[in-house]
Amino acid sequence: MAPLQQITIAVAVILCLSQVSLAQKGKKAVAVIKTDIVSGVIKFSQENATAPVFITGQIEGLSKGNHGFHIHEKGDTSGGCGTTGSHYNPHKANHGGPSDQDRHIGDLGNIYAEPSGVAQINIVDPKITLVGKYSIIGRAVVVHADPDDLGRRGHPDSKTTGHAGGRLGCGVIGIEHPPDFWNSSSTASSSIILILAAVIISGLANSR
Repeated sequence: MAPLQQITIAVAVILCLSQVSLAQKGKKAVAVIKTDIVSGVIKFSQENATAPVFITGQIEGLSKGNHGFHIHEKGDTSGGCGTTGSHYNPHKANHGGPSDQDRHIGDLGNIYAEPSGVAQINIVDPKITLVGKYSIIGRAVVVHADPDDLGRRGHPDSKTTGHAGGRLGCGVIGIEHPPDFWNSSSTASSSIILILAAVIISGLANSR
């Protein structure tokens, strides 16, 4: 085999392996909430396309008790939280609770704020996703003033918004920069150089 052919094959193999490595790390996203009332950071992670999404973080500045917590359809905060649109609901379902089959994709139920005004968030949800056609990346997470009734209380808006009241805070969901990105890139680059050097030497030796 000619040296050039060996180099081409080696590069193709390395690129494939690097793509597999990145896919195995899963996907991470983050939303920063900052208004005159509340603030917080929410993180999302998903191991693969069929895995549930883990949602962690905290929000400060809330009144004690439950507050509706949803994914809204638009990542547009140009007019405040009011321009994030309705709950993310591509399948035109009724509003419901997180464990309901009939629910908006964006229905994450309630978060609970302690007397200190801080809500610790630790949710595992099987319906939202960070990949594919229905990814929530680029949309918005919204925390509401009142409890979400999960579509069960019979209010006129129970089946659309959960009667969760006004929007206290929101944040656009963006891709989180992997903390080991540069180290991984550096390691991959070094490996590529070493392998290519070995291929070139081998090719030159075989061509003699």
